[in-house]
Amino acid sequence: MHITEERTLLMQPATATILAAVRAALAEDHAADDVSTRWSVPAALRVEATMIAKQAGRVAGLSVVQSVYGEVDAAVVVRPAVTDGDAVVPGQLLATISGPARSIITGERVALNFAQRMSGIATCTAAFMAAIGGRDVRLLDTRKTAPGLRALDKYAVTCGGGTNHRLDLAAMVLLKENHLAAAGGVRSAVRRVRDGMAAEGQQLAIEVEVTTLAEARDALDCDVEWMLLDNMSTEDMTLVVKERDASGSACRLEASGTISLNTVADIAATGVDAVSVGAVTHSAPALDISLLVI
Repeated sequence: MHITEERTLLMQPATATILAAVRAALAEDHAADDVSTRWSVPAALRVEATMIAKQAGRVAGLSVVQSVYGEVDAAVVVRPAVTDGDAVVPGQLLATISGPARSIITGERVALNFAQRMSGIATCTAAFMAAIGGRDVRLLDTRKTAPGLRALDKYAVTCGGGTNHRLDLAAMVLLKENHLAAAGGVRSAVRRVRDGMAAEGQQLAIEVEVTTLAEARDALDCDVEWMLLDNMSTEDMTLVVKERDASGSACRLEASGTISLNTVADIAATGVDAVSVGAVTHSAPALDISLLVI
């Protein structure tokens, strides 16, 4: 039976997912009733505008910008000058936009909100990847995403060189501290999960969050697919790696917990297989991008 371990988005989200996010954003902005633009901009005026990077970073979300303008007005044409995932410098052209002036101006803020947020996530992810360096360690994202924008946030992570971890609660089993407390510990929780999977005819990968060496040893004994080393010292992480390797276990080790650009290299050097960083989606600063009529 196939084991579902991660749902990694290696390509941009489905069109329906993008459109749902775009339509919600335009509705929130009352784009159909843009009184400022309707009352000030001539109806017949056609113009060209440019999207420009105002700071260095990685680009993501240009297809979403196209979808925004496709919803606002099919007469607006967006021509990307770069590709999602590209590194850009201040002053670099990202896209040209041409068509009715009213439509371009009405869609400006929503288009920029998506592009700036997604490019910020890609840029933050790329910075963590650079800090990890050439080590064979994956940078994983988390479910700490903006409500309703998870697919877009996680796509942006891949644009920065990161890897998507579980997309949602159904993607794999992740037993965290509250699960373990409610189930009676690592061994009991894993046993219950395997009984539940058998009863429902499913087979998913199991990951267990551990905070102590004793819990880590229990997880190794349970032969789970992944172990999440939460807020462990680098010394303890190194010891878990050594014990895992000595046991011959195929369990992969993920480090997590307030990992920063200053600490990620040392954590990656312990020998873990992956580091997960919630900050790349929940705290990434927006990339400064302008959209101006020329």
